[in-house]
Amino acid sequence: MALIVQKYGGTSVATTDRIKAVAQRVARYLSQGDQVVVVVSAMSGVTDRLIGMAKEMMDLPTEREMDMLLATGEQTTIALTAMALHAMGIPAASLTGAQAGITTDGVHSKAKIRNITPAQVRAHLDEGKVVIVAGFQGRTNEGQITTLGRGGSDLTAIAMAAALEADLCQIYTDVDGVYTADPRVVPEARKLEEISYDEMLELASSGAKVMQSRSVEFAKKFGVIFEVRSSLNDNPGTIVKESSADMENVVVRGVSLDKNQAKVTLENVPDHPGIAASIFKPLSDASVNVDMIVQNVSHDGGQRSTDLSFTVEKTDLAKALKVLEAQKERIGYQQITSDENICKLSVVGVGMRSHSGVAAKLFEVLSEAGVNILMISTSEIKISVVVQAGDGESALQKAHHAFVGG
Repeated sequence: MALIVQKYGGTSVATTDRIKAVAQRVARYLSQGDQVVVVVSAMSGVTDRLIGMAKEMMDLPTEREMDMLLATGEQTTIALTAMALHAMGIPAASLTGAQAGITTDGVHSKAKIRNITPAQVRAHLDEGKVVIVAGFQGRTNEGQITTLGRGGSDLTAIAMAAALEADLCQIYTDVDGVYTADPRVVPEARKLEEISYDEMLELASSGAKVMQSRSVEFAKKFGVIFEVRSSLNDNPGTIVKESSADMENVVVRGVSLDKNQAKVTLENVPDHPGIAASIFKPLSDASVNVDMIVQNVSHDGGQRSTDLSFTVEKTDLAKALKVLEAQKERIGYQQITSDENICKLSVVGVGMRSHSGVAAKLFEVLSEAGVNILMISTSEIKISVVVQAGDGESALQKAHHAFVGG
């Protein structure tokens, strides 16, 4: 008998028929004698509708009330999933994140998991029940409802698998696994049988929508091997695990495109020690994640100054601009501009650690395609460039053909 944690995303529970299909899949595992914990997202489209209703009330709702509102999406799904199992004669119990013992810090909309004490989960399992847990949410020690940010249901599943010491963790979605690129943009992209935590983490943080990056970090930290697979068929998925020597034989594992990026530029920033801290500390305090940073060469005009650009997620742009405008006098910049008409292209592979020339090849490919590079960032296993949004999909196709083939 195995203990299995299964996570089903929004498209997998998009309708009552899809939820019934999830219940039938769970029943097949139960027939093998397994115990099953199911983590679910809100039904596809529900979260967007809730956000839309909130914005009808005010442009920038408080994050505390947004958490209260958005948490109801997953609670709807857990109840319906439990009902679908009950209708099949299968004992089941639905639990909110708080009831499942998920404790978080107090950062609303982007909370981090501090601890999981799954006493109720274990009790229900011992009674022979399927446990359905609301993903994406938890509670603080003070009892406040919090949400874990975009893709937080993945994190809930991985963290629950770690806390329960599950034998298997499965992430069910609407695709067959992890591909070398988005198959909707690159038709010749192929599914990977396995991928390392580091590669999956880089792809996830670079726009690949299969997994949330924080959940991959958590899996790597606690050694949770998991499988990404489709809820719409029974095809094998992609195993995500620690890297091995065989994995490093492949120089580039995949190519991704992140369209959820915006660029912020501060013009004529005083160039002296401490200025970067005065810019990025307030952004950090506001829970705005900064990705790529480029500082231009300083120029003299009576006072040394420079232009500084960085990228944030589009969803954080309004908050970032508000924070920096409030700090204008303290920072001393002359003007702030933003550009949402950009995207980030990334080439990822653990084999880049031992192979040179990947950056040069990428730049050559983009040059031949007439794609202008706005920003560049590199890590040990990733090269990322920012390009105009209109060039993004073409650049992705060219890079995939150059490095992966097809």
